[in-house]
Amino acid sequence: MKRIHLFIIILFSFYILSGQESDRKKLEEFLSKQQDLTFEKIETLKGGPLKYKLSIKQPLDWSDPLKNYFNQQVILTHTGFNNPMVMDTQGYQMYNVKNELQQILNSNFLNIEHRYFGESTPDSIIFSWKYLTLNNVAHDLHHINEIFKKIYGEKWISTGISKGGQTTIYYRYFFPEDVDVSIPYVAPINYSLEDPRIYDFLDHVGTEKCRKKIKDFQLFLLRNEEEALKYVKAYSDMKGLTYNYVGSIGKAFEYTVLEYPFSFWQWGYSCDSISQLIDIAQGVDYLINSVDISFFSDQEIKQYAPHYYQAAVEMGYYGYDVSPFKDYLNYFNENPLAVFPPKEAGKITFSSKLNANLKNWLNSNGNNFIYIYGELDTWSATKVIPTHNTNSIILELVGANHASARIKNMNQAMRQQISDILYQWIGIRPNYDLLY
Repeated sequence: MKRIHLFIIILFSFYILSGQESDRKKLEEFLSKQQDLTFEKIETLKGGPLKYKLSIKQPLDWSDPLKNYFNQQVILTHTGFNNPMVMDTQGYQMYNVKNELQQILNSNFLNIEHRYFGESTPDSIIFSWKYLTLNNVAHDLHHINEIFKKIYGEKWISTGISKGGQTTIYYRYFFPEDVDVSIPYVAPINYSLEDPRIYDFLDHVGTEKCRKKIKDFQLFLLRNEEEALKYVKAYSDMKGLTYNYVGSIGKAFEYTVLEYPFSFWQWGYSCDSISQLIDIAQGVDYLINSVDISFFSDQEIKQYAPHYYQAAVEMGYYGYDVSPFKDYLNYFNENPLAVFPPKEAGKITFSSKLNANLKNWLNSNGNNFIYIYGELDTWSATKVIPTHNTNSIILELVGANHASARIKNMNQAMRQQISDILYQWIGIRPNYDLLY
């Protein structure tokens, strides 16, 4: 009996490997024939899914596609030609970790780096900030979609987290027929450079007691700014941080103190963790662990320059309310913005036109969206709330933050809701047992 059982296991394993070899040949033959694409195989565990690193040729400017090009990095995971496809629309550089939608749907997976980040940055000879538009970003994704729909004909789902979730929403606005379902996570849509909904959220989130502790901590740091800067300077010197963009280490410190409430709620810190305001060194250490001052350093501002450019031109962002702290601030008389666009981009003017059009489209035609948010996440202040004119739904996890608002942390009722609606829209039910 044991021999028969072993024989069946060996036979089944042979069948799986044989099928995978057939898929590999078919897929690599297809990839080899695509003019805008080069690829290299990524080694995985025996019997695991096929995986490839792709470089896809994209026009720098889709309004003049014959002019200049850059190469966009994509990682393809193949599980089966009859399985659905999930597009992960990253908002930054490649974030190559397990995707829970890909897991529960056992789907094929396109992990797509955002233009102007990581390996998907145009060569310096042709680089120009003016081509970093959401229209061009959406066309990049559409081109990838067109390539792979030739071979993956089943249901398509787009998804992304945070700025990647924003990208998912914009992509669907520009190309509503490319995918069957869009599932953006913790994705804000801001309607101005200083979206006032952020202030309203921070004035009401959590308990009054906790909000007071946050404000008292900020005041404690600002009242002791001169002493605090000694520790901040030592930390900055150790890390090699400079602050020429914002102007000085003192100004960067005040930015950090003003940023603290936003980050506190975004990342789900506990009110019990707030420093007891006894020792300034302890307070600075706690601040840096909550909001690293490196966020306002030349090094990180340069790293996220494409993000800031997009926020300053089309996507909008947020600012800091200085009214409770005016008596203690040395650098700010009015609300500063939290956006730091590259100075070499020249004069930048924000336009709200795209987001106004997007809002109207989402309200009237934005169907087949599942929006996922965390109740305590600051970015939930500017969440998308679907109207009754569409069939889209919003799922907000109680007590969740920017990092924990995920399907793996949902209760059974929410998971069932996702299962039922996906079955209604695309005839597929997720298998939550596959989450790992």
